[in-house]
Amino acid sequence: MTLLNCDMGESYGIWRLGDDRRIMPAIHIANVACGFHASDFNHMRATVRLAKANGVDVGAHPSLPHRQGFGRREMRIGREELANCLIYQIGALKGFLEAEGMRLYHIKPHGSLYGMAARDPEIAHAICDAADIFKGALLGMINTEHQRVYSARGHRLIAEYY
Repeated sequence: MTLLNCDMGESYGIWRLGDDRRIMPAIHIANVACGFHASDFNHMRATVRLAKANGVDVGAHPSLPHRQGFGRREMRIGREELANCLIYQIGALKGFLEAEGMRLYHIKPHGSLYGMAARDPEIAHAICDAADIFKGALLGMINTEHQRVYSARGHRLIAEYY
């Protein structure tokens, strides 16, 4: 089955990014920004509510802690520190999901973190360390460390194509 996913909820404060209201009805799953590259508590909650109103499953879209560069610059970060960074972000979104009676459907790392995990098994393992807690599927690319590590760790991989 083909699922259309889209990065959502990337506005923060008074700044608006994207047209979530018009896009949401056209997708199956939303990758909701968790605050470290974009979004904030008000936008996360609003995005979760919008997804619920449109019957869209929601996944966490955590990032490296780098808002200035929108999570698109690589950082050197150890496995435990990265796992803690992800647990923090995913936990925030999961709280909003629970408040709306929804479940966490998946986790999709954002930007540089996604690319780093595709190449570096330690980064992919850190993502799995966080995913072990939340139990959602992981979005990633086949024939990369995403597939090798996530599958070896027993996580369901939702293959993504660009």
